[in-house]
Amino acid sequence: MYQIINHFTDDDLYKFTMCCAVIENYPRTQVKYKFTDRDHMEYPAGFAAELERQIALLETVVITDEEIAFMRRKCNYIPDWFYSFLRGYRYNRTLVRVSQDEQGHLEVEFEGSWSDTILLEVKVLAIISELYYVMTGQNLSMDMNDFYRRSYDKGRRLIEAGCEFSDFGTRRRASFEAQNTLVRAMKDCNGSLTGPGRFVGTSNVYLAMKHDLTPLGTMAHEFVCAIAGMYGPQMANHIAMRKWSNTYRGALGTYLYDTYGWRIFSLNFSEDFANMFKGLRVDSGDNMEQLQLIESKYRSLGINPATKQVIFSNALDVDRAIQINNKAQGRCIPSFGIGTHFTNDFPGCKPRNIVIKLVAVKITESWPFYCSTCKLSEDHGKYTGDTETVKRFLAALHMDGM
Repeated sequence: MYQIINHFTDDDLYKFTMCCAVIENYPRTQVKYKFTDRDHMEYPAGFAAELERQIALLETVVITDEEIAFMRRKCNYIPDWFYSFLRGYRYNRTLVRVSQDEQGHLEVEFEGSWSDTILLEVKVLAIISELYYVMTGQNLSMDMNDFYRRSYDKGRRLIEAGCEFSDFGTRRRASFEAQNTLVRAMKDCNGSLTGPGRFVGTSNVYLAMKHDLTPLGTMAHEFVCAIAGMYGPQMANHIAMRKWSNTYRGALGTYLYDTYGWRIFSLNFSEDFANMFKGLRVDSGDNMEQLQLIESKYRSLGINPATKQVIFSNALDVDRAIQINNKAQGRCIPSFGIGTHFTNDFPGCKPRNIVIKLVAVKITESWPFYCSTCKLSEDHGKYTGDTETVKRFLAALHMDGM
């Protein structure tokens, strides 16, 4: 079995930007993460052992001078000290526990310093996804030439429809080759068409470097979830926005708001934050209903919503993105982050419905106990965390039950 991850920056930009914010704001915080397969899939015999071997191989992957030079050029909002940290960073297999039961169900957990474990999530998910297709033999039916043509056609349709879009598909890609093919097709399409839309880049830093594109991304739910575990969910968004703005001082100004739903975020989203952040990202709920809530909130603060960016990223495909774009024009500045539909779309191969989420946190290593946390998005099916924690957070936020 070949080594699946071979490049340090074969990862989503938001993991690096969050890692930087974590070191600056929470350098001693300890966390736990847990893998969830939402489809309760049974994995092939021996899968856990090969996954452990692939994680051990991550210890050989270090950042290169070329990768640092690229990030310095494209990500000038990242402070220079962070690259010294990345030069010294080494993956550590002992932070990860992997097991597989008799039915083949997979369990994966991380535990350790937040700054050490945060760079594991996307890489381990990408390994699990690609490894599954290899060990089941489904990778043999993946025709990359056909995939390139179909990807190019997706890009053509989006560009001709006036959509501004990017690739967000690292975590659940069919393979590194598939994502590389997708990004190449989108760049080729963008360069050959003169339509009103455009392909703006990819979340994958290494592929952005390889194809001379802009790496895109800001933050993920885990930043808010960890803060909620430490201080409670009621003010978690407020604290997260304050810490983020203190770290990046106006850069990376798209906020992912739905960790605990719209209602509590809206109460935390004051005029200073609304002016400071250039826009919001919709990652759950009905897209048009969420847009209406966003518009109303901006108007209540005396801000024209048409001047604000809204990034839609909730389980999109080309048709949905075009529909949303047609309805959102003039109401906001719409943009689209498309993931699995871009990087894992092969006939007969079902994409993995997998996530790794932060589930517990303690402020420093000296604390004798962890505090559990969870995510409560606008879609109940995207709730993560154990049942008791979810109930406790729902009660604290005066939200409807499960």
